[in-house]
Amino acid sequence: MTEIASSITTDIDFESAGKQVGYLKVPHGRDDSALGTLLVPVTVVRNAEGPTLLLAAGSHGDEYEGPVALMKLARDLRPEAVKGCVIILPALNLPALQSGHRHSPIDGKAISACFPGSRQGTITEAIAHFVRDELVDRADVVLDLQSGGRSMIYLPNVAVPRQEDREQMARALSAARAFGAPVGLVRGDLDREGTLAAIVGAGNKLYITTGLGGGGMVSPDTVTIAETGIGNLLKHFGVIEGDIVPPRAQGRSDTRLMQMTDAESLALAHDAGIYEPFVEIGDAIEASQPLGQIHFVEDLDRRPRQLLAWRAGLLIARRVPGRVERGDCVAIIAEAYPE
Repeated sequence: MTEIASSITTDIDFESAGKQVGYLKVPHGRDDSALGTLLVPVTVVRNAEGPTLLLAAGSHGDEYEGPVALMKLARDLRPEAVKGCVIILPALNLPALQSGHRHSPIDGKAISACFPGSRQGTITEAIAHFVRDELVDRADVVLDLQSGGRSMIYLPNVAVPRQEDREQMARALSAARAFGAPVGLVRGDLDREGTLAAIVGAGNKLYITTGLGGGGMVSPDTVTIAETGIGNLLKHFGVIEGDIVPPRAQGRSDTRLMQMTDAESLALAHDAGIYEPFVEIGDAIEASQPLGQIHFVEDLDRRPRQLLAWRAGLLIARRVPGRVERGDCVAIIAEAYPE
């Protein structure tokens, strides 16, 4: 067993060549299990010299496209096909994924906001600490597969943080294009404090994430986009051989570059009620165009309240459940990225 500077141990030797399938062993004593351990699955494939890619999914427990794609990759990837190292973590927040909730039912935390974590913190904080110290530190590139969860559905996209450094920004955009999703997003909100993107960026490494569908479901199209995108990135960075599969070869248009510049990209409900959308993901939106309206079932004399677009752009995501509360996000509008 490998002992590390964490409360977590693992049976994986990250420096050994070949393919290893094991666990991150997180201490988790419970009322009914005095010396219990949470076993977080991990697969490592290493061979020859080359970059290290950390592929993670399941940071929210109601997002399934990424975990499905990574579980399939973990079973299929062979060491003889690899030049470098691929670390595969399909269930970053395993308790959340097991329960189908966005946050861990053990400590109520979202791992996406827990970085850099804490060695002696809660379950989620301890996992975040291990990921930062033992996995991100080893990686050259981090792919964090996410989607919209139960409440949102995205036009499938690959996203990178906005970079001040032109060389880093060009590198990120090159990777986004290689992934080959319908939309490539440059986001100004990804690297806020506490996020995985923030600690990856602080180490001058490349962070890539996704918005692959959502709605608490899995579709053939989003899984195909995820699988093809992962394979394309492995080829792009020289970890596996082969030609990148462009969107046109998949029957789609080339990746469309868009941006989300600030919190104003989000449309929020200002009333509780039943939300009726007028537009669908992928629709072109004009400024002041009605996006939808909220109905008030308790008051039949009250007229619905419309939500208007505050800017022109592309509807990149919308709410799935009909019921909304004040402050719920009901739509996201992205703008064209100026190249």
